[in-house]
Amino acid sequence: MDISAVMTTIGAQARAASRDLAVASATAKTQALNSAADAIVQNMDSILAANAKDMDYGAEKGLSPAMMDRLMLDEARVTSMVEGLRAVAAQADPIGEVIESWTQPTGLHIQRVRTPIGVIGVIYESRPNVTADAGALCLKSGNAVILRGGSESFHSAQAIHACLVTGLRAHGLPEHAVQLVPTRDRAAVKEMLQAVDFIDVIIPRGGKGLVGLVQSEARVPVFAHLEGICHVYVDGDADLEKARRVLLNAKTRRTGICGSAECLLVDRRFYDKHGDILVRDLIQAGVEVRGDGEIAKTAGTTTATQADFGHEFLDMIIAAKIVDGVDGAIAHIRAFGSNHTDAILTENDDIADRFFHQLDSAILMRNASTQFADGGEFGMGAEIGIATGKLHARGPVGAVQLTSFKYLVTGDGTIRA
Repeated sequence: MDISAVMTTIGAQARAASRDLAVASATAKTQALNSAADAIVQNMDSILAANAKDMDYGAEKGLSPAMMDRLMLDEARVTSMVEGLRAVAAQADPIGEVIESWTQPTGLHIQRVRTPIGVIGVIYESRPNVTADAGALCLKSGNAVILRGGSESFHSAQAIHACLVTGLRAHGLPEHAVQLVPTRDRAAVKEMLQAVDFIDVIIPRGGKGLVGLVQSEARVPVFAHLEGICHVYVDGDADLEKARRVLLNAKTRRTGICGSAECLLVDRRFYDKHGDILVRDLIQAGVEVRGDGEIAKTAGTTTATQADFGHEFLDMIIAAKIVDGVDGAIAHIRAFGSNHTDAILTENDDIADRFFHQLDSAILMRNASTQFADGGEFGMGAEIGIATGKLHARGPVGAVQLTSFKYLVTGDGTIRA
């Protein structure tokens, strides 16, 4: 396969499709998404069979249990994918929305209106559901998309992509609006990163290695989705039972997602009142706790090294440390966080406000599990990723975040003095 020629063709087809999609009706896009959801339901067995091939491939590659969990599809997860497509379909169409309008003293009437970005490239690892999520959100926001899934999810992504194309065909939308790179060859990724004539923005969704490669080599603008080094700070004024429940969910519900807690920070006041109960809860749940200082004295823990803080484990492992109040937690998160998601557990409004105002993570939570760092849980239906940068999109990237805008200016023979 001539990768360069293939990617040039895909890019040209995406650019042409983006022009048609930008003026497609909201009804056609909604119907295409619902038809794609129907196709996934009808092809459940073939999708699961394709995923079984990918699971065998992942096992041969020696993927970790957390990565295998990311890769795995079952009936419940495919059903969730279908629900995500229908949720995106049900959202208001963002294209053409008047964000604001005003009239100048000159008589000019000015509107700022949402428009598609154009062509979006999505490069992702392992999780096959991203194929549906990214395809749906780009379609809803009027953007053509080029999807490059991970080598592990190659067969699953193809099966899901076929259902998206079925939806496009059924309602007269360009088939090339959603394209899947047809090779595992990494050369295709490099071609995408250099495709300034065809791709308007790249969104990487994966581990530090992938994001680092994209940021270092891309000539196309990038929406950064960095590591999910999520902290849970348990304040001295935290409710004990809430803290136990939320912490266990934040760490153990799914360890292989970017919203999984990777570091526990315990206020000295809380530890003096309640001892190591949170650490023992984690150990009992099967979590390896790498403790600093006094926490390492709890039976069943291991002693943390400096490298354990600021590390995304994506596994049943957590770093833990005692800090001196909210200021100690803030200092630690500033030093080791990734500006993704950080949570405080406290009943003290003033301390919660201090945590919220002094940290600049894309998502800050109070008395809630970091596992809620997800576009679907934010009411977006789905997400392409959690953007941790500060330009354009930040936090969960849904359909609205995949738009730009233009100014529409109306006069009446108006001239400038």
